[in-house]
Amino acid sequence: MKKWLLVILWAGFIFFLSHQPDLSSGLPGVWDFFLAKSAHFLEYAILTFLLICALQGHQLTKKKILILAAILAIGYAFSDEYHQSFILGRNASLRDILIDSLGVLFVAWLTKRKMVK
Repeated sequence: MKKWLLVILWAGFIFFLSHQPDLSSGLPGVWDFFLAKSAHFLEYAILTFLLICALQGHQLTKKKILILAAILAIGYAFSDEYHQSFILGRNASLRDILIDSLGVLFVAWLTKRKMVK
């Protein structure tokens, strides 16, 4: 149950960040862009890791855990971008969903490699 609480808290943190009208770092353009996109990747990598940990407490195969964690995390990325479309100063971006998904798939790939060995 504690592991699912961590998933919920992290998803809430992502929601909180997405609800902010402006998250620019104040750095020059390219650096602000790099920081923002790195944050997207990392947020969803962490969410995926937490989902994998939480799902391991259920009677699922390793493959199903990875697939379900990826589906849930990427689904949350879509819902998060939709949420942003309602926030003044923010917009929904398919590019951000792609970057979020890369974070998800990276953690799933690392976990799969670890599970195989």
